[in-house]
Amino acid sequence: MAGRDRIVHLLRQLERAACRCPSHSSSFHQGSSEVSFNVRKTDYAFEMASSNIRYGEGVTREIGMDLQNLGAKNVCLMTDRNLSYLPPMKAVLESLTKNQIRFKVYDNVRVEPTDSSFKEAIDFAKNGLFDVFVAVGGGSVIDTCKAANLYACNPDANFLDFVNAPIGKGKAVTGTLRPLIAVPTTAGTGSETTGVAIFDYEPLRAKTGIASRALRPTLGIVDPLHTLSMPERVAANSGFDVLCHALESYTALPYHQRSPCPPNPINRPAYQGSNPISDVWSRHALRVVAKYMKRSVRDPEDLEARSSMHLASVFAGIGFGNAGVHLCHGMSYPIAGNVKTHSAKGYSVEHPLVPHGLSVVLTSPAVFNFTAPMCPERHLEAAEILGADISQVKRDDVGAVLDDTLRCFLFDLEVEDGLGAVGYTRDDIAALVKGTLPQERVTKLSPREHSEDDLSRLFEASMKLY
Repeated sequence: MAGRDRIVHLLRQLERAACRCPSHSSSFHQGSSEVSFNVRKTDYAFEMASSNIRYGEGVTREIGMDLQNLGAKNVCLMTDRNLSYLPPMKAVLESLTKNQIRFKVYDNVRVEPTDSSFKEAIDFAKNGLFDVFVAVGGGSVIDTCKAANLYACNPDANFLDFVNAPIGKGKAVTGTLRPLIAVPTTAGTGSETTGVAIFDYEPLRAKTGIASRALRPTLGIVDPLHTLSMPERVAANSGFDVLCHALESYTALPYHQRSPCPPNPINRPAYQGSNPISDVWSRHALRVVAKYMKRSVRDPEDLEARSSMHLASVFAGIGFGNAGVHLCHGMSYPIAGNVKTHSAKGYSVEHPLVPHGLSVVLTSPAVFNFTAPMCPERHLEAAEILGADISQVKRDDVGAVLDDTLRCFLFDLEVEDGLGAVGYTRDDIAALVKGTLPQERVTKLSPREHSEDDLSRLFEASMKLY
């Protein structure tokens, strides 16, 4: 009987105890009509999402079989005009033809796409009634294909419905999209792993995007042979994107400090803040960049280096695709969007262009000097991975050390000497700050809060690098 009384006593204690776990943060007292709720201001959980990835030399030859396995009847094949004549596209076309896949090619993708170029691709997708999408190219092609798939599956949606707030309405994507297979030909954006599509919004002359896990490709076919066709500067700028993806996601605001806490899991953003799983991918990507990037840029036939950078792009994509990026990317969007006359080496385009990876990396020394005080141990680890001697570094000097390390890294790879070298002056800083402010989806993940004056100082410090 004593044992029974003990059990009853314990059950009553449990009944009265309030569960403090985030999923059950309300407490209920029996016999009382009052219910109290502890509403969390910051998140308590993170999710991991990524496309399926297939890697291997020559693996593109399997894409026709993949489409057969999906039961594809009418495939939309997207690329750009430059790639349409190169080996990656040739390999895809041979596989589709061999496996008797019906397809239509759209090759009018714009390098650094705009809302106008997105809309043109969307119209093509709507009119084609496609059941599967294939993207062969870099981030511009894959992002355009994601957008085309999204709006073809939501034909009544207004273009701004799914575009990130505050520029768009930021509506959640609730329906299922068509399968999308991405065949990346650059080693940079990691778009084959993420649910993000970035474009220039011409009315504001700033980049924005669409972010939803629903946009993630069904499969990313990562064939390192495709990177051998990248010109030297394309390889460099793509690699800088990998570098900043890794650094920004590793130093982003921790997920449990991000607010608000979503009322429903569907509202949890793709970019959640640094987290233990993303950290693994981002840190490893940074190590690969440190070891192989200079080789991959300097020798286009170095298959080991270019293959490694292709994988690093995937690793960093999984990392930042779930953790997010912050100031370098947020500030890069107006740098690319306000370009005046800069002509990018190695890019066969007819319009002025600051390539994405270049626009991101030019502010990286100043940005990481600024954010270092919030998580100095991570910034110091990054500096060490990139080759700095940290044995005598004091805590207060971490930002300066990573700043110097990045400047040396960029100098060795012959990067333009700051924003001034791509056509900007101090008179442009106000416009660059104005273009950064709408990028709160990413800038709010900075580990350090910042004001407009802070952004002005960061742009000022990035005018000249050496």
